[in-house]
Amino acid sequence: MVHCPDCGTTLEETADIEFVEMDATTGFLKASKRFYTANCAACGTVLGSGVAGAKAGGGGGGAV
Repeated sequence: MVHCPDCGTTLEETADIEFVEMDATTGFLKASKRFYTANCAACGTVLGSGVAGAKAGGGGGGAV
């Protein structure tokens, strides 16, 4: 079994993980991708993260 490293909750069902979309808020970069974190649903600890592709209106700016 997999457990949360902080609270020890067993992560065995989809409901045990919460996926949260994060914005790029660094102030100097306009991101065109979606960033996600996978968090423990019991305590909120970030277990992992990733990029999931283009975000609508993300500033691609290319000619059509």
